[in-house]
Amino acid sequence: MGKLTSLLTLLHNSSGEQEVKDELTKRGYRYTIGKVGAMDLFKVIAAIETTAKSNNIIDGDAYREVHALYHTILEALQGVGRGNVQFGEILRTVGLTFGIVRGEIEKYGYNGEWICVCIFGTIGAPKKGFEHDALGLGFNHI
Repeated sequence: MGKLTSLLTLLHNSSGEQEVKDELTKRGYRYTIGKVGAMDLFKVIAAIETTAKSNNIIDGDAYREVHALYHTILEALQGVGRGNVQFGEILRTVGLTFGIVRGEIEKYGYNGEWICVCIFGTIGAPKKGFEHDALGLGFNHI
């Protein structure tokens, strides 16, 4: 699931995107993709959470689902921020594409539902040309 979530995000708007979507559908996964640009961490989290809710990836009224998504987002953001989950407070801005995938997986005899978030884009000083690519992946059971 993590590899497919990463590919969905990285191949967004490219020729390989449909092949990844077909594989996600074949496995019975629910998925969506979105974009966000901000200096404020809460705006990034809110955009990902809102996208997951509005595309029926999670039930916004189910605490366990919202909680699992929240921790998955934070884990992915640690990759983007290189462990430092701060943006605007330290004059960093991000332009990100994110993929969210949910579904059943079986690992080591355990069968359960998981959620995965991959975030890819740029992070840097709020000045054109002062940014670099960043990638983060979060994965959590529901």
